[in-house]
Amino acid sequence: MRRRILLSTLFVVAVTALVLGGPLAFTTWRLVDDFTRAELIQRLEQIAGRLDDKPVGDPIDQAAIALAIPSGGQLRVALPGAPTQLVGDPSDEVDTLSESLPFGQGGTITLSEPISVMRTQQVQVTVIVVLLVVLSVGTGAVVATVTARRLAEPLLDVADRAARLGAGDFRRAPHRHGIPELDRVSDVLDTSAGALSDLVQRERSLVGDVSHQLRSRITALTLRLDELSTHPDPSARREALAAIEQTEKLSEVLDELLQAARAARAAGAEPMDLREGLAEVADEWRPALESAGRRLKLRVPDGLLARVTPARLREAVGALVDNAIQHGGGVVTISAREGANTLVIEVSDGGSGIPEELVPHVFDRGVSVQSSTGLGLALARALVEADGGRLELSRARPPTFTIFLPAARADDVVSAPRPSRTPR
Repeated sequence: MRRRILLSTLFVVAVTALVLGGPLAFTTWRLVDDFTRAELIQRLEQIAGRLDDKPVGDPIDQAAIALAIPSGGQLRVALPGAPTQLVGDPSDEVDTLSESLPFGQGGTITLSEPISVMRTQQVQVTVIVVLLVVLSVGTGAVVATVTARRLAEPLLDVADRAARLGAGDFRRAPHRHGIPELDRVSDVLDTSAGALSDLVQRERSLVGDVSHQLRSRITALTLRLDELSTHPDPSARREALAAIEQTEKLSEVLDELLQAARAARAAGAEPMDLREGLAEVADEWRPALESAGRRLKLRVPDGLLARVTPARLREAVGALVDNAIQHGGGVVTISAREGANTLVIEVSDGGSGIPEELVPHVFDRGVSVQSSTGLGLALARALVEADGGRLELSRARPPTFTIFLPAARADDVVSAPRPSRTPR
């Protein structure tokens, strides 16, 4: 995109420079010729005015007209019945530029100078025109580069925003570019992000509610069938045992469906170095904390590979950091460690903590300590659970949120493609 804008603008500037620069250089060349000839004619008129008062045949007073003769030039005075008189020191050049005027009774005066003088002036003026054309092309190149960057970078930013939205990153992007059309696209993406976030949360809640209700009903049905399996009638016991077997198969099918749903949601999961991923989150949120007079610490050892969707994890941890900025205090700390069969990420701050009455409902939608929307923690939990992880409030005062993530499997690490380095 940037390359096409740059090349097209440079092409227009180059064509304009050629179309205007060529005729301008030719016109300037001819103007120098005309000005030089006009100057010779002006000198001849001055000389003719001085010679009008001289008697015919008298020698010319060279001192009187010497100033009117250009350097290296020569004046030729030709009168009928009189010898031709020459004034000046002519140069050795063969090519000369000459102009003549009628003088006296049938005579002429001719003034000539080396043509190299005019050619030097023509070349100098043409070089100036060429330099101006080159300067205009250079200025056009600078303008084209700035314009291409101004247009391409916002487009790349919007494309990246759309890619993150498709990967499950539903954060709003407050940054705008000052281009109305692109800002409109950003507004639409933010609106879509909010709608998708609500849709994802409703889908998670629906799956959880349906699975809970089905399990409760299946459990109740199994208990009733267990009672029937002890009935004294042999046929009733057989039917009860057959029904129990079908109920167990139904429970297995439900487990498989839930497992398939979780696997589908985590289809984009891949091995991720937590140190690298959490460092990006820290870099993103550190300016906001510094503007509030607070600090952010990152404590993540090397070698922790989690199987997650990077965009979802960054969104979830970012929501926890944003919650610490809005409702917490002191230093915000992001740490990670290896747990029992899982990887653990903790986000804590030095604030007063969460009120006791809100602790059981801190992840419920609409629950907030202050006047915020109360969607961040609920969304963070949904995103973590989408990758098979778990988000809990491990300590209320000072507040500490803990994310439990599945560790990357050996086959994930082996089969993971290496990032290719492309020259820029």
